[in-house]
Amino acid sequence: MATGTHEYNDDERNASIQINVNGELFPRNEAKVSVFDSGFVLGDGVWEGLRLHEGKLVFLEQHLDRLWEGAKALDFEPGISQKELTQRLNDTLAANNMHSDVHIRLMVSRGIKATPYQDPRVTISAPTIVIIAEYKSPKPSTLSKGVELFTVHVRRGGPDIQDPQINSHSKLNCIIACIQATKAGADEALMLDTQGFVATCNSTHFFIIKNGEVWTSSGNYCLHGITRGNVIDLCKSNGITVHEKTFSLTETYSAEEAFVTGTFAGIAPVTQIDGRKIGTGKRGTQTKKLQDLYLQLLDTEAGITRV
Repeated sequence: MATGTHEYNDDERNASIQINVNGELFPRNEAKVSVFDSGFVLGDGVWEGLRLHEGKLVFLEQHLDRLWEGAKALDFEPGISQKELTQRLNDTLAANNMHSDVHIRLMVSRGIKATPYQDPRVTISAPTIVIIAEYKSPKPSTLSKGVELFTVHVRRGGPDIQDPQINSHSKLNCIIACIQATKAGADEALMLDTQGFVATCNSTHFFIIKNGEVWTSSGNYCLHGITRGNVIDLCKSNGITVHEKTFSLTETYSAEEAFVTGTFAGIAPVTQIDGRKIGTGKRGTQTKKLQDLYLQLLDTEAGITRV
């Protein structure tokens, strides 16, 4: 059975983690938010997935800038400075004695409502900020053997419907896409834009290698992914031709290689789409090269030099 691009090995240490709710630490089974919280009632909030690599929250500034931009678009302030939130993140990691191979879910909702109604004006508290840090690493098979995708009917809409640039708690379209892909026996959903061009996946960003060039979508119908942007920059700095452009499933099926990117797994090869083998059906040499370059980038970001 497919388990998705975020498959990981269970770690017994996660049973006793401390979760930060509004600056206060709680044992995992005692961490709670109100049933009147905007995030629970309506999915009204923003979030980020962060990675702790060798003692460093990598690309933290980029993630926090995106979080603040999303909150601004939703017309609320997190109620805390980026410096204060960084300290709260570090305090949470210290309380859990965490150093590396940790994935953090940072969630900020509009706050508690006086009544379960969508109007932001019935919010009666400061924003709710939750930090969940868990020991998580992608399974090696995800990075070597790759994943399979299925193209779903659910489209990525434009900013006039629900702007995909906002990393909001409201992810129902992605959830429906994920369900459809799972029912089809795939690991993740490949989603098209309103014109039928390839846009992104339900929880990762999508790339192909075509005629030796790296292609990804125009970016108009997907979140401005941090890992996506870093991979594009890696291509440019290492002499690899890269394009952000529109392309179709027809062009995708005949690609030499394909891969997905995300904070959790970094870069994972795609070996099959809609039952069609991509390239050789195995991780390609260009994908492996980019994986190695990305691991080097993580080490550089963390200030690590390996011999």
